[in-house]
Amino acid sequence: MKHSDLAPVLVTGATGRVGRIVIDHLLDAGAPVRALVRRPEAAATLPPAVEVVLGDLTVPETLDPALKGAGAALLVWTAPPGSAEAVVERIAAHVPRVVFLSSPHRTPHPFFQQPNPMALLHADIERFIAAAGLGATIVRPGMFASNALAWWAPALRAGDVVRWPCAAAEAAPVDDRDIAAVVARTLLHETRIGGDYVLTGPESLTHAAQVSAIGAALTRRIAYEEMPPEEFRTRSGAPGPVVDMLLAAWNASVGRPAYLTSTVADLLGRPPRTFRQWAADHAAAFTGDAGAGSRTA
Repeated sequence: MKHSDLAPVLVTGATGRVGRIVIDHLLDAGAPVRALVRRPEAAATLPPAVEVVLGDLTVPETLDPALKGAGAALLVWTAPPGSAEAVVERIAAHVPRVVFLSSPHRTPHPFFQQPNPMALLHADIERFIAAAGLGATIVRPGMFASNALAWWAPALRAGDVVRWPCAAAEAAPVDDRDIAAVVARTLLHETRIGGDYVLTGPESLTHAAQVSAIGAALTRRIAYEEMPPEEFRTRSGAPGPVVDMLLAAWNASVGRPAYLTSTVADLLGRPPRTFRQWAADHAAAFTGDAGAGSRTA
């Protein structure tokens, strides 16, 4: 049976950094795609072949038109937590299986074991999925490579110095494109229920090494200056609990190699992209060039 003969795949978080690439993979495979969007103007960023349906995760009853007839769904939680249980119950009433983009909160590594409100929400949603009897595959990416854009692009557009905490903190950034490829594969080809996949990049890199890799992509020498935690709390602009979580995770990973998995290679049959490759493909985004983008293939 051709993918085009199947029920549509529903994608939530359709305009986000993973969901948007998932849509491209599904379309390339010939699968019918339905995107849930909260505002009509969001549809402008989606390919014409995508069926766009309006709905709001905070108002579960608005999801029924998007859910009816769907063969599978990608759940990316992008709303406050209060409606999560009702949304999962509604999904279970209409869709036979779901791929949930979660986090590695069960992974026995200090980086993932610090107090983290988002991880607690993900754990709750996983419990709701189990209680609803919904067939699920859980995809757990570690640190997104694209976090570097929010963290360091503003400084690099302004000069050649990055001030940031915990230069020696280690992580294994995973390319958003690899996350999306794994998600698309599970939506299209995973026939067994219960897959649980932790995704990481191929190597452990300190913050300083990641900044150096971006500098190499820009052919610029970037200086890394250690920022005291107190200054980070003042200047980050992030909510206090998020700052606490980040600092705790980074401090716990100083001098300790990041947790690595082979899952991307095992599922996709090719090595995961390195952070250096990600930086090279996104170099324009660190310079503020007009039309800066990235290679998504």
